[in-house]
Amino acid sequence: MVLMAIDHVRVYSGVPAGGPTAGVFFTRWVTHFCAPVFVFLAGTAAFLQLRKTGDRAALAKYLLTRGLMLVVLEMTVIRLSWTFNLNYGAFNLAGVIWMLGWCMVLMAALVWLPLWAIGTVGALLVVSQGLFGLVTQVVPLNGWLWQFLYTGEDVRLGAGGPTITILYVIVPWIGVMALGYAFGAIVVREPERRQRTMLRLGLAATSLFLIGAVALSTQSGEPTPWFVRLLNQRKYPASPLFLLMTLGPSLVLLPFAERLGTWGPPSGGPVRKSLAAFFETFGRVPLFYYLLHIPLIHATALLVWYLRDGVVNAQRFATAPYVNIPEPDRWSLPLLYLVFAAVIAMLYFPCRWYADFKRRHPQSLARYI
Repeated sequence: MVLMAIDHVRVYSGVPAGGPTAGVFFTRWVTHFCAPVFVFLAGTAAFLQLRKTGDRAALAKYLLTRGLMLVVLEMTVIRLSWTFNLNYGAFNLAGVIWMLGWCMVLMAALVWLPLWAIGTVGALLVVSQGLFGLVTQVVPLNGWLWQFLYTGEDVRLGAGGPTITILYVIVPWIGVMALGYAFGAIVVREPERRQRTMLRLGLAATSLFLIGAVALSTQSGEPTPWFVRLLNQRKYPASPLFLLMTLGPSLVLLPFAERLGTWGPPSGGPVRKSLAAFFETFGRVPLFYYLLHIPLIHATALLVWYLRDGVVNAQRFATAPYVNIPEPDRWSLPLLYLVFAAVIAMLYFPCRWYADFKRRHPQSLARYI
């Protein structure tokens, strides 16, 4: 969640998404881990909720209502936060929250299947997603439906209706959420066995990525640095290699993250526990953080633009995150990271307050945000 803010500050800095320098490339690349881990662990959270309550119908209802709420938030509050304008007829974005919402709606149906079937469906959707490209050519469904599911691009709703720019399609992300749900069976194992299995799965996925990526990069013949050919995998829609590249190392890191507050000598213990508590604060209120961080980044960036250049140029961000700023006007990377650090510091305190509020009011509407 903290890494995600880097990319969203980048949007308002004018720095392009990747290249031409290694610093710019890795500023974008490191944030690729966010969406896959969000979706994967959302599925795991659904599994753990069912294990806690044992009520499959209640879980399905929760996933359905929360998923639809996320879709509405993406099209209203989040869209307004990105652009600071009410011209909904000109620009609408189907972003990561939109995708999470529809995946939850679909998971409301999938949770009725056996665990093995959910995992199998998830794996097939991730590995065989390319078949959707072929199916769209032979199955006569409405074009916009296929665009929402897999092909993406802009969709116009009706004659003269608003246009939606589809950044995140449903396939393969529903497969990632289904795999995360099946992964819940590993999470509930006893600690040593759980961590050993996570490490093996992560190393296996990372190895598969390296084998596939190296094979493709050596055949591409592109005149780009080797690390760009290796790491610049397709995100829209997310390719199997992109998902292996991001989920593999994340699974490797999970056992270390789990023990973050207990490892090391006594002198390092309090520091590690404080670091763990810092990140857990954001993790306890993920949607609250998300709804807050975009308008805060947007407003902070406008202030920085004014302080730096004497003008705000707010019109540049009318179609955020699709911002095109001339190279001489873009921020430097040090300024980008300085603003990022300031935003995270400002977000910590309201997130800590809201996490405490949710703890004290577990049955309130706060459980949905």
